[in-house]
Amino acid sequence: MISAVFLYNHKGDGILVRLYRDDVLRAAMDAFRVHVIHSRKPVRSPVHNLANTSFFHLKINNVWLVACTRQNANAALVFEFLRKFVAVIQAYFGVFSEVSLKSNFALVYELLDEVLDFGYPQSTDPDVLKLMIQTHEGGALVKTKEDQVKITSQVTGQIGWRREGIKYRKHELFLDVFESVNVLMSPSGQVLTSHVSGSIRMKAYLSGMPECKFGINDKVATQDRAAPVKEKGKKSTDPIAIDDLTFHQCVRLGKFDVDRSISFIPPDGEFELMKYRTTQDVIIPFRVTPMVQELGSRIDITIAIKAEFDPRIEAPRVQINVPVPTSASRVNAFTEKGKAKYNPGENVVNWKMKHVAGGKTYQLNTEIELLQVSDKKKWTRPPITVSFEIPLACSGLQVKYLRLVESKLKYDDTTTLKWVRYIGRSGLYEIRF
Repeated sequence: MISAVFLYNHKGDGILVRLYRDDVLRAAMDAFRVHVIHSRKPVRSPVHNLANTSFFHLKINNVWLVACTRQNANAALVFEFLRKFVAVIQAYFGVFSEVSLKSNFALVYELLDEVLDFGYPQSTDPDVLKLMIQTHEGGALVKTKEDQVKITSQVTGQIGWRREGIKYRKHELFLDVFESVNVLMSPSGQVLTSHVSGSIRMKAYLSGMPECKFGINDKVATQDRAAPVKEKGKKSTDPIAIDDLTFHQCVRLGKFDVDRSISFIPPDGEFELMKYRTTQDVIIPFRVTPMVQELGSRIDITIAIKAEFDPRIEAPRVQINVPVPTSASRVNAFTEKGKAKYNPGENVVNWKMKHVAGGKTYQLNTEIELLQVSDKKKWTRPPITVSFEIPLACSGLQVKYLRLVESKLKYDDTTTLKWVRYIGRSGLYEIRF
């Protein structure tokens, strides 16, 4: 596996070096500096092979993090370890930078000894590492024998992400569904491309070791046939087709493969339970229809936006950015909803609205007067962009149930306060015109 880990600054000066095997010497550090960092050619590949030694590297905040090996290692595993190590440093010091590494080099060496054993990755969970390696202004913290037994049990046990003995007077469980909607529309309002990237985050304030289980309206779990085509008025409880899924390590993948139920023992506090992506039957929350009239030295742009979601739902903030030509001498914008203001620095008209209810249609009229210029180039018309936030899962995902039980402490979901929230935000939401 990994034979050594090197850390350089942006000039190529070594910050830290940790050797795990005898097949790689310190001279390899100089070879990487000369052939990669000081190379006159741009660095395009994250993997370099020099003298039968493979170097896997990341550059974050002007710091080079390099893992090298002479074996045929799994590249995906090595890069996953490097990313996890960056997350560990950020969890300890707040930022992965040259200053934080040099200021805490002794602690970084301890972390490197814990996360790698003879070059093989070990636990990279920051919560587990903080139980073993802690910082204190007055020096090292003295742990009792009971604390050491708990740490050993957590690190070597099957549930390394949660320690035993957690107690809360009030049991609460918060589930947030965050989605980013990416859409590209034609001038006629036809959807050209669309996809949704989602994340389910959970805050668990539960005592003991509770067993949690929840289900979503995934079409594989509800039926074997293809998901029906979404039409206007489609209910959000209809099954959806999820293309990609990534779970937290606490989820039992065996049970999910059998009955598509997501069962787990949650970590304490806030964590990301799963990430997903869907490209089929995306709910389009806003449909924008532009109309442009070019009249010599004048351009009239009319923008109509319709909120195509349930009238009981309200979007708290919506902003439409309408590009205008760089040769514009005067811009007047009129609207019946919100405020529209011309931004000459970015050559756009910013139309901001608050509390947009579903089913409503609003219009913006923009009059543009152009300067008389000798070099008349055709206006390229950059796309209109829309930014918004709405309490709706645009993928159609819905949490069907959320259950939990703790057999030792004898409490379940009936005595637990549970919250589920859906938040949809705009990603790259563009309309051509």
